[in-house]
Amino acid sequence: VQLQASGGGLVQPGGSLRLSCAASTFRSDIYAIGWFRQAPGKEREGVSCITSNDGSTYYSDSVKGRFTVSRDIAKNTVYLQMNSLKSEDTAVYYCAEVPCDPQGMGAMPRSGSWGQGTLVTVSS
Repeated sequence: VQLQASGGGLVQPGGSLRLSCAASTFRSDIYAIGWFRQAPGKEREGVSCITSNDGSTYYSDSVKGRFTVSRDIAKNTVYLQMNSLKSEDTAVYYCAEVPCDPQGMGAMPRSGSWGQGTLVTVSS
């Protein structure tokens, strides 16, 4: 399953962006989807995910209260709404199918590879 993140761009601190994760061959009510990010010189980190059965969500401490993950089953799309953005949110963001529950998320895609990410730059 090939997933592609989109919606990144340049935003000022305190601003908002909404990222999208779409695929032509998966159904978001079957697979759990996670959002990851990798800042320059840093390891990739999982920031949020949404489960496949009941839509439960998980957020890392670094984004909790600012980011919201959601899904549109009809559009086979998962979203990451990012509010109150900070400079430290600057990174390439990826989405992937991973294990997910409200306590945490998997670290690697089930497919074994990462799709194309989208760059988010938070800067004044």
